[in-house]
Formats: sequence, C-alpha cells, structure tokens
Amino acid sequence: MSVIGVASSCSCLCPGVWLLKPGMQKMSSFSLHTAARCAAKDYYEVLVLGGGAGGITMSARMKRKVGAGNVAVVEPSKTHYYQPLWTLVGGGAKQLATSARPTGSIMPKGVEWIQSRVAALDPDKNCVWLENDIKISYKYLIIALGISLHYEKIKGLPEGFHHPKIGSNYSVHTVEKTWKALQDFKEGNAIFTFPNTPVKCAGAPQKIMYLSEAYWRKTGKRSKANIMFNTSLGVIFGVKKYADALLEIIKERNIAVNYKRNLVEVRADKQEAVFENLDKPGVTEVHQYEMLHVTPPMGPPDVLINSPVSDEIGWVDVDKETLQHKRYPNVFGIGDCTNLPTSKTAAAVAAQSGVLDKTISLVMKNQLPTKKYDGYTSCPLVTGYNKVILAEFDYAAQPLETFPIDQSKERVTMYHMKADMMPFLYWNALLK
Repeated sequence: MSVIGVASSCSCLCPGVWLLKPGMQKMSSFSLHTAARCAAKDYYEVLVLGGGAGGITMSARMKRKVGAGNVAVVEPSKTHYYQPLWTLVGGGAKQLATSARPTGSIMPKGVEWIQSRVAALDPDKNCVWLENDIKISYKYLIIALGISLHYEKIKGLPEGFHHPKIGSNYSVHTVEKTWKALQDFKEGNAIFTFPNTPVKCAGAPQKIMYLSEAYWRKTGKRSKANIMFNTSLGVIFGVKKYADALLEIIKERNIAVNYKRNLVEVRADKQEAVFENLDKPGVTEVHQYEMLHVTPPMGPPDVLINSPVSDEIGWVDVDKETLQHKRYPNVFGIGDCTNLPTSKTAAAVAAQSGVLDKTISLVMKNQLPTKKYDGYTSCPLVTGYNKVILAEFDYAAQPLETFPIDQSKERVTMYHMKADMMPFLYWNALLK
C-alpha cells in the first residue's frame, strides 16, 4: 500500500534558482480549466503522466509547441499541493489550506485533463493503459509520476498516526499533527527521522527539527527537550559547505545526531520508536518519545516497478543530461520519478523543465539534443522562523549558487523568499 499520494510531486522549490536562471517563461493570466474524467480522444501528440510540478510545467510548455488540443495530462487527484510549504505548516507558520489549489485551476487552458490512474505503460506500442482498460496512444510521452510514500514499511504505521505526539510533514493527512505534537510537547525526547531510501527534499527532515527547537526556545520549553536527529545517512547533508554550517548550528543548539539509524517500528501506544543500527544489521535500539516526526521510506510509483521504461529499481531510466529515455527516444522523464542522480526537489524540476523543453524541440525536428542538465538542485534549509540557508548544488555535490553572497550563512531574506515569494512564483510562473 502506498499511503497518501497527492497531485504535486514537488519537494523544495528553491529561491534564486529557477527564477533567475534563463528560460523561465513569463507569467500568464490565471485560467480555469474544466476537468475531464475520461479521455476525450484515444491519441495525443504529447501525453503527460502526472499532474505535479513536472507534469503541469511540461504540459504548459508542450501546449505552446503542438497546441493545447494535442496535449493531455493523466492525473487522478482533484487537488494539487505546493508541498514545500508543509515544512512551515508543520511548524505552525503557515496554514495547510494555502498550499492547495484545485487541479483543474492549474491545468493549462485547453490541455485535456484525464482524471484517471495509469495502470501500465507499453512504450513498444506507444501507448499507456489507464484504469477501466482505457488505452491512450501517443507520439511523445513525458513521465512525471513523482515518488510514493511508504509509511507501511515502518511497523506500526500508518495506524500509529491515530495516536497523539506523532506527525509527518510529508503527508497532507499528518502535517497538521506535527504542529499539534509540537504545541503539546511537555518534556522528554523529541525525535526526528530520516529513512534508508531516497527521499524528496532531503533537507526537510531536519528543517522541522530546527523550527521545533526555535518554538520551544520561544515558549520556554527548550530546557525540557532532548532533541535527537536519527538519520540513516552517515552525514548531516551531502554538500560539505552546507553540512559544515549545519553542524555548527547543531552544536550551538545542543542537538544530538545519531548516524546510521533507521526507523523500523513505532509503538505509538507506548510512545516508543525502534531504530536499526545500520552498522550492525539486526541490532535495534528503543527510544521513548514525547514527540516523533517521521519521514517515511519512499520509492518509485507502483506502476513503474518492473515497467519497460524503468531501471532495475523502478525509476524512469533517462539520460542524466538530456532527460530523454535511454531506450525509447520518444519517451522522456522529469522530476522525482526519474533515476537522475541529484536531489529530488521542485527546484530540480524547474531546472530540468528548461532542458527537457529544448530536448523535445530538437527530437521533434529529428535532431540530437544539445542542451545539458548539470544536476542543478536546491533546498532552502529552514533553520528558524526567520532564517534560511540556501543550498544550491550540482551532480558533483558542488555549490552552484545564484547570489553573490555566502549562501551557507543563515539569512532573513532567504526565509522570506521561501515563505512568501516562492509560493507566489510557483503558482503564477513555474506552472505556467
């Protein structure tokens, strides 16, 4: 069971980033699109699978190339979420409702919205199968199916969320429980986890920890909180420049970091979290908690596992520079569902969309792609209610910064960019 899927596949949408990079389309006026429950046609020149950040962005770009009536988006969800805001929702700084829009309202005008699920892909016959045995053929296919959450891979979840003191910013159903647990905290262990799988927005599991620490400091509870970050990784962050800055913050704020610890069970009735020591397989340790924030294991959507378009794990197998499929030249991938070796964020999607736009343009003219994606991704690391470290980097985990300042420093300006400016630009620029 893949728990709680949502329309948006985005993660961190990040600042200077795509906004200041070339190729950003100018804003268009808001347009309402009427939903279609089933396909109006059985063939489209461009078929887009997924209505998250990558799918909507690419459908808007493809509409300009081949005309709206020749583009369709397959997306079952009625609501599209701007998920980067959920860190702030979990920390009590934003309302959940502000992160949501009806999917029909963000669908490019005239593009066909097929409100259904993808059941199977058949790239050898240039078609996909939807629910109820509906077959849709295409000339070009863009796969933007996002990533699936797997709370059920942790024993005791997702049913454990019915208990208090446990939340997760990764699900629309549990993000407000994080804020409740944060407010209700009295004294004891506050545990924040990072799973032993790829995740979207790898900075998010610790952002809520910094917000929690700041909240308890403000409310006089900090001295009663033992804050722990239990991560399956061996480092705090994958880019040394930003890792060094985060470790300084962790030291200053007296936060305990336990590396190579993977959450395997939650006993919510007893308020116990069980972690496996990845350096000693099979060896577990139990921690009592007064608050627990869970980052779930994640993986490719079920429909991609063992699909002809996927690698052995289930991620869409694309060229890391052009985003064209390695075996099917008329198939392309973008965002969290691909095997691109970079962090899965909406900033990455924004950078990828410009490259993919150029790639498809040339493929349509029977020319070889020339534009290359360098792995650019970004994550605004929220370290307080008015502080952000803006991490931007490439495939080689080297900083790739937008601004002529040291972005490893906490800055108020970067916080306002994340909290206020980026949501506006997401709805009014990127998706259009």
